[in-house]
Amino acid sequence: MLGPESSPSTGVTAHVDATRASVARIYDYSLGGKDNYDVDRVAFEQILRIAPRQGKVSRMSRRWLHRVVRYLAGYAGVEQFVDLGAGLPTALNTHEVAQLENRRATVVYVDNDPVCAAYGRALLERNDRTHYVLADFLEDGTLLTNPDVLQYLELDRPIGVLACGLLQHIGDALSPARAISELIERLPCGSYVAIANFYDPGPHDPGIHRLARELEEAFTGSVGSGWYRTRAQHLGYFAGLELLPPGLVELDDWWPLGRVERYRLPEERTMRGAVGYKRPALLRFPGM
Repeated sequence: MLGPESSPSTGVTAHVDATRASVARIYDYSLGGKDNYDVDRVAFEQILRIAPRQGKVSRMSRRWLHRVVRYLAGYAGVEQFVDLGAGLPTALNTHEVAQLENRRATVVYVDNDPVCAAYGRALLERNDRTHYVLADFLEDGTLLTNPDVLQYLELDRPIGVLACGLLQHIGDALSPARAISELIERLPCGSYVAIANFYDPGPHDPGIHRLARELEEAFTGSVGSGWYRTRAQHLGYFAGLELLPPGLVELDDWWPLGRVERYRLPEERTMRGAVGYKRPALLRFPGM
């Protein structure tokens, strides 16, 4: 459990507001972690009253992230990653998965929470290819103009951008679609963008739609964010990219490890994810 100002296990000292629930600490608690406070546990317990298996959604998100990273670092040959809204360190982090596939892989974790950054630097920076940067996804010019991020990347080579559970915590007034579009525009060709977020299927699936509305009210009421968006809104994040098969789907349907036999929980159906590819422009030769 987090202490008032520091963690005895890491020696990290950072200012922690223990009076307000934190998205990162709630997620940590939902995964069975110890870096959280009573206020975070109370907030998540309120969500569990609506969706008793919401903790399984967090674990499903981690499984999805791991599959995506293995695919990109292995089959796709991506050697540099940016993990947006990385949050607190947890079991089997992005760099561990990527570097199992390719030990040359570089991972830059980014978060705008100073506590997450402090813990990340203490616990994750174990080699010269793993870095944790304090920066804001919404900052002017996008993160791909931030020198603290750029010092670890080569913009003439493909980058794998990971945004798992980030855009759902950015309100419409801050234009998350525009922010991700500006970042995509600056990515080198051959890059990939993986996005997973809360999902509302709308009136064609009344039961899940109702659950999504109730969960959104609970999240925004307890932590001030957590919006469940439509399929059209999700697809808008990938404008200009080519979606890899199987497209925008429930997370366990994206390159599953094997055939999924069990019944899909209602809570698990309130998330969608996809991976987009920035295809290089076709070369044109003289006379063509």
